[in-house]
Amino acid sequence: MTITCFGEVLLRMSPPDRRLLVQAEGFDLAVGGAEANVGSALASLGHTVRFAGVVSDNPLGDRALAALRGCGIDTRFVARAPGRMGLYFLEAGSGPRPSAITYDRAGSAFANADPAAIDFAGALSGARLLHCGGITPALGLKGAALAKAAHSAARAAGVPICFDGNYRAQLWDAWDSDPRTILRDLVADATILIGNHRDIALLLGRDFSGDGEARRREAAEAAFAEFPNLELIASTARHLVTSDHHRISARVDSRAGGYQTEEINVTGIIDRIGTGDAFAAGVLDGWLAAGDLALMAQRGLALAALKHTIPGDMCLVSRAMLDSFSAGAGDVRR
Repeated sequence: MTITCFGEVLLRMSPPDRRLLVQAEGFDLAVGGAEANVGSALASLGHTVRFAGVVSDNPLGDRALAALRGCGIDTRFVARAPGRMGLYFLEAGSGPRPSAITYDRAGSAFANADPAAIDFAGALSGARLLHCGGITPALGLKGAALAKAAHSAARAAGVPICFDGNYRAQLWDAWDSDPRTILRDLVADATILIGNHRDIALLLGRDFSGDGEARRREAAEAAFAEFPNLELIASTARHLVTSDHHRISARVDSRAGGYQTEEINVTGIIDRIGTGDAFAAGVLDGWLAAGDLALMAQRGLALAALKHTIPGDMCLVSRAMLDSFSAGAGDVRR
């Protein structure tokens, strides 16, 4: 089965040794972006993955495509265009200091792209699923048009959509945006939503009572009532102890009910970026296997936990590594 991912491929620049940007004398470069991260994780698990998007027609675009191809992703439907690659700068946190991101994405080749430049029909031909998300429309009116074009092509092809809310306040606040209206229109097309009660509160313009599992179920039921196409909602709950120690659980809801995992400790964190994308990939891996809610939640949590141990944006975990995952296991496998 083929999964098509659509979004912007980014270059990540990070000062080494957890330095601040004001201390930086050089940067480590990694290739990522939310949808590319999901695609790379699914490809690493053995799925057939295509990517649709636009990258710069220059050596930085070449570097981005090389990274996708290195993961086994089909890049035939990534268009090339003049312009710049989108960047972001990561200051990795430590102890009580959280990580911080500075975006440099305005005017990128992707953000300025015309939907007609992307062969959505070809990218979706024979696909089992389209994965995309809320970062593309956050880039501006052109980004919103790109996202809607991808959804329209998927609906025309009869391909289900997985939409990851991925709300990025810095991007939405940079222009005269209306995130609720834009995101509601996109979520209405989706079969699977990756998002928690806060994402649903934004979509519906209301808060939810209670706490923990009850609040998440209340939010899920409200979303199912509002969006008839939705079949699944998946999310994580994260409690931060320090930058290097988090407690995480995972939940998947259907219209009939929900399943939530026990909370696990994730310690010795190397890189938090991309962990939500790894969770989404694990959930989709379970969904593609026609698994139940428990399997989807457990695979999502396992892949998210493993990503915390891997530097860079992408979660390049093999099927064998996922299958052998055990929270707290750290011994050498011989």
